[in-house]
Amino acid sequence: MPVPLDEYPIHQTGLSLARVASSDRNFYDRSYFNGHNRDGGTFFITGFGVYPNLGVTDAYAAVRRGDIQRTVRFSDALGDRSLEQRVGGYRIEVLEPLKRIRVICEHDDLSFDLTWEGAFPTVQEQPHLILSGNRPIIDATRFAQLGSWVGTLHVDGDDITVDPAVWTGTRDRSWGIRPVGESEPAGRAAAEPSGGFWWMYVPLRFDDFAVVIIVQEEPDGKRTLNDAVRIWPDGRTEQLGWPRISIDYRSGTRLPVGARLEMSTPDGKPLEIEVTTGTHVPLHVGCGYGGDPDWQHGQWKGRDWSLASRYDLTDPAIVARAPYGVIDHVAHARCGDAEGWGLFEHATFGRHDPSGFADWGAVAP
Repeated sequence: MPVPLDEYPIHQTGLSLARVASSDRNFYDRSYFNGHNRDGGTFFITGFGVYPNLGVTDAYAAVRRGDIQRTVRFSDALGDRSLEQRVGGYRIEVLEPLKRIRVICEHDDLSFDLTWEGAFPTVQEQPHLILSGNRPIIDATRFAQLGSWVGTLHVDGDDITVDPAVWTGTRDRSWGIRPVGESEPAGRAAAEPSGGFWWMYVPLRFDDFAVVIIVQEEPDGKRTLNDAVRIWPDGRTEQLGWPRISIDYRSGTRLPVGARLEMSTPDGKPLEIEVTTGTHVPLHVGCGYGGDPDWQHGQWKGRDWSLASRYDLTDPAIVARAPYGVIDHVAHARCGDAEGWGLFEHATFGRHDPSGFADWGAVAP
């Protein structure tokens, strides 16, 4: 049967938009947002996804204040595909496509009514492809944007006014294939693992421009994804070449405390950015990303399911598993005389020769 989306001239295949062109169970379509009051210590991450071939839709919201992280999740059966983005007490309203988005979460433990406004145009990133043998386990398209938030946030009995003069953040929209839902049999991949994974994603907002930098490397340092772009408010962009990256890790850990990113403009002039990291949220602690034992994106939890959790990020059990997943850090940046804020997202586990990490147990000296 037709679905509401079929009323719009947006088809790209001969299928109804009730179906996606790929039959891969891991097809997904997701939004991600983050926001923070710069160096004030409050950091939220939230997102919404649909998984057409799993028949599931879900959302999550997490707020870290001090060492405590509050998280709520919602999941339900995916109904007819339409322009409505809603699950449980969570919904997204597109007020002005690619510019203004309203995100609402209604739950006794955590709630907010926040409106995003892009400070710069969206930028489409390079395609993200990871193969396991010859099979794509990630094959996705994504666009990113830097901007500000306005609204209210309620957590732990406090009403927080979100002022766009202070609250900034980043967002992305991605779709394609990535591991979601219940785990598949590991098969050969478990017997012949890659040996490690290294990832860095750094969108930063300055007064006059923004940058989006993505680097992914194999254990020997071979770069399999390289994307560095500068964006101006009028939509102009320029590529910033092949970033040279130096990360300072906290001794005895793999947590980054700072980084230096050396790039060059198309005319060959150097562009250097110094980043200092602030508070962080492990995406696999309550937010449903890979390795989260409480809940995974696309996992069938039954109809009208929700769960609220409180995490003490100093708990030894949390600290022990935090290094084995992607961690999002508030980023404070300097580019010459310009001051910027944004996100420093990083993952490094297993071997990574350029960092001096020889195996899964290696940490910074």
